[in-house]
Amino acid sequence: MDKTIELVNSVKDIHAMPSVIVKALNIMKKPTASMKELGDIVMYDQSLTIKILALVNSAYYGFSQQISSISIALSLLGMVKVKNIIVAVAMKPMMSNQGDKELWKHSMRVAAGCEYLANVTKVMDSDEAFIAGFVHDVGKMVLHMANEKLYNKVLDAVRDGADVLDAEKKYFDSDHVKTGSLMAKRWQLPILLANIISYHHTPSLSSIPLPCNLVCMVDKLVQDNFNPSTLDKDFIKTLGIDFADIEDLRNTIMQKSELLISELA
Repeated sequence: MDKTIELVNSVKDIHAMPSVIVKALNIMKKPTASMKELGDIVMYDQSLTIKILALVNSAYYGFSQQISSISIALSLLGMVKVKNIIVAVAMKPMMSNQGDKELWKHSMRVAAGCEYLANVTKVMDSDEAFIAGFVHDVGKMVLHMANEKLYNKVLDAVRDGADVLDAEKKYFDSDHVKTGSLMAKRWQLPILLANIISYHHTPSLSSIPLPCNLVCMVDKLVQDNFNPSTLDKDFIKTLGIDFADIEDLRNTIMQKSELLISELA
C-alpha cells in the first residue's frame, strides 16, 4: 500500500470533517443561500456566538460601534467571513488537541497574512485568501496523529535547520503535502483549496499558481526563523511590494494575526 494512503487510513479521527463545517459549506454551495441559514448554525453554538461577537468588536475589524447582537455581527461580517470563522474555530480542537499545538496558530497567521495581502494587492479575493492560508498545512495533522514521536523528531529537525518536507520524508516516507492532498480529496474540498494544499511549496507546478505563491510567501514570512533570502523576489515584485519593506510587512502581518488569534483562541 502507498505510504501516504497508509498514513491517512491509520488516522480514524480525522476522516470526517467537523459537522459544523460541513453544514456551513453545504449552505454556501446553495445558490439561494441566506445569512439566516448560516446564522442558525452560529446561534445554536454558544462558543461560536461568543467568538464572533468578540471578533467583530475587536481591533481586527475595527468597526466604530459596539455590537452586542449576533445578527448584526453576522450581517456586518458577511456570509463568507462568517463561514471562514466557523471553519477556523471548528478546526481548532482538531489541530490543537490532536496535532501540533502550534499548528492552529501558524495556520491563523498565514490566513490573516494572506487576507491582508490580498486586500492590499487585489491579486485575489481576500476571503478566499484567508481560508486558503488557513488550510494549507492540514496534512501535518495526519503525520502528528499517525505517530507523535516521529512527528516531534520532524519538528526537532526543522528547528535545527532541516527542510520540513525532507524531514517528513525521512521519518514518514511521505510528507504533509501528500497527506494533505489526499485529505482534500476525501473531504471533497474546492479545487482552489486542494491546489493550495498540494502546491504551497511548489507554486509553479500548480494550474493556479498565483494563490499558491501568495500562501507560499506568507508561510515563509510568519516562520519564527524567517529568512528573507527564501522569498521569491520576482513574485514580490509582481505584487508591487518593495523587497526593502519586507520586514515591515512581516511585522504588520504578525500584529494583525495575533489580534485574530487572541480573539478566537
